Amino acid sequence: MKEDPMKFNRLIPELLVKNIDDSKLFYIEYLGFTLEYEREEDHFAFISYEGAQLMLEQDCSESWITGEMILPRGRGINFQIETDNLESIIDRIKINKIPYFREAKEIWYKINSIEEGVKELLIQDLDGYLLRFQQYLGEREIS
Repeated sequence: MKEDPMKFNRLIPELLVKNIDDSKLFYIEYLGFTLEYEREEDHFAFISYEGAQLMLEQDCSESWITGEMILPRGRGINFQIETDNLESIIDRIKINKIPYFREAKEIWYKINSIEEGVKELLIQDLDGYLLRFQQYLGEREIS
């Protein structure tokens, strides 16, 4: 039986990392991402988490580097990753002693005439990229 072809999101961030093996350990073993495929010869991995997709590539001379790569990387951006079970991420963070950038809390965002609630937390990966995991809580009308 032929496997279904992978469906790629229309926007997939590719993160340059200092060490692909360390990053794969962090994302896959510590946080529970899935390794969809990799090209070991290129130090490249394509990973996913509940539909969110990321590409990881180890620094090399052929990388599309637009400036000096100093820590923390990814300044000014965070990657929102929706999850159906934020508690499982919280458990993994505790087990693996990953420091919080911001601990989990409930937040309501105004969207036109409603508010949508999420419980979210933020952590940084090994290269300093900011990851915002959030679980949807529902919506309410603005009074």
